[in-house]
Amino acid sequence: MRVILFIASMLMLTACQSAYYSTMEKVGVHKRDILADRVDKAQDAQQDAQEQFKSALEQFSTLIKFDGGDLQKQYEQTDEQYQDCSEAAALVSERINSIEDVAEALFDEWQDELDMYTNAKLKQESTAKLRATQRQYKQLLNTMRQAESSMAPVLDSLRDNSLYLKHNLNAQAIGALRDEFAGIERDITLLIRNMNKAISESQQFIATLKQ
Repeated sequence: MRVILFIASMLMLTACQSAYYSTMEKVGVHKRDILADRVDKAQDAQQDAQEQFKSALEQFSTLIKFDGGDLQKQYEQTDEQYQDCSEAAALVSERINSIEDVAEALFDEWQDELDMYTNAKLKQESTAKLRATQRQYKQLLNTMRQAESSMAPVLDSLRDNSLYLKHNLNAQAIGALRDEFAGIERDITLLIRNMNKAISESQQFIATLKQ
């Protein structure tokens, strides 16, 4: 029963997306334009996520230097940073998923339209452009997914630290968390490097779509 419901929901979603693309094309906004816009929005989400994870690292640095004061407040700020990072990561994933949806629709349409050509030379050129765009897109998607996956270990660490601090509001807890800082700093550095690579490839892909 669950499988049937899942298939039905996916079919409904596909139908809604198809209707959306059809409506947009009627007002002059084509799938290529939508894809470029979604890649641009994913790029923005990744940049925002970078800043949020940097902010979480700064808060964690402040936490482990704690030397008297309101430890409850430190916990609340630490947990807030984790929650904000979680939301930022979810938005990045949402944006990447939206890219996949429109890219699949665009490439299917492009492939189908190749059979409509009567001019062999133009068909050959369009086919070559399609294949090149697909290769570049596949590389971009892989890079984006890699950046996305690099957020997971950071989120796990931030959540663990927040939970640990929640139930151990004392100086000993701060001491235990100091050992975690180097690992989180390393993971966030890797995350930022992966996201910068994805952002750079996004810019190149958008330029290709506009050619």
